[in-house]
Amino acid sequence: MAVGVFDSGLGGLTVLDAAVKRLPDVPFVYFGDNAHAPYGVRDAEDIYQLTTAAVERLWDEGCDLVVLACNTASAAALRRMQESWIPRDKRVLGVFVPLIEALTERQWGDNSPPREVSVQHVALFATPATVRSRAFQRELAFRAIGVDVEAQACGGLVDAIEEGDMILAEALVRSHVDALKRKMPDPQAAILGCTHYPLMFDIFQDALGPEVKLLSQADLVPESLADYLTRHPDMMGRGTVSKFLTTGDPAKVSRHATSFLKRQISFEKA
Repeated sequence: MAVGVFDSGLGGLTVLDAAVKRLPDVPFVYFGDNAHAPYGVRDAEDIYQLTTAAVERLWDEGCDLVVLACNTASAAALRRMQESWIPRDKRVLGVFVPLIEALTERQWGDNSPPREVSVQHVALFATPATVRSRAFQRELAFRAIGVDVEAQACGGLVDAIEEGDMILAEALVRSHVDALKRKMPDPQAAILGCTHYPLMFDIFQDALGPEVKLLSQADLVPESLADYLTRHPDMMGRGTVSKFLTTGDPAKVSRHATSFLKRQISFEKA
């Protein structure tokens, strides 16, 4: 009864690793579209086509439920997919909502009207495509009022992380935080709006300062997924084997993934 997890590259492994720990009896099939990463610099139509192709591949693996552990895909493609593409017996979930519900202190599935919340100034760090989509602000408006969101497009950061260049990645994080603080000097909370970014969590926190509450999907999505599966056990697909698939070079992707997670990961060609 496998669940699919999709990302444009390796960032979704941060969500997958936490989900495996939370749901150890659930087989997960991970699909990384490394041949086309990063998505954050692509246009919305391109992202939609790549995302739907990847989701169909995970359906072929017996994953009736797929988590888009890619903020860019969630922002640029998910709404269109849900409105006109996903069949009734399948589900595709994004990763924004659990973050926003944690930020606004709402329970999963709370559909009450938007209300004032304690956090009024929020920094969002994301890819250029996610920032352009304004999907985070749209989803937040369904749940909260009066929240000022300042978004910072973190150009180059995903590439640096994917290539394992952590010196460059740290320099980029600090540069992007400085740019954000010039626009919003005192954010109360900050969102890591890309699943690659939790790999740089400590650097973001250090650059922002200890007083800023830093929210990461790797910490929040697994609990939301566990709750969803409790309420919708019929969405567990027919797949039974955990595996890792990539459109890139399996040997190279496996090396980088093993370095990321500090355990042996072996990718197969998708």
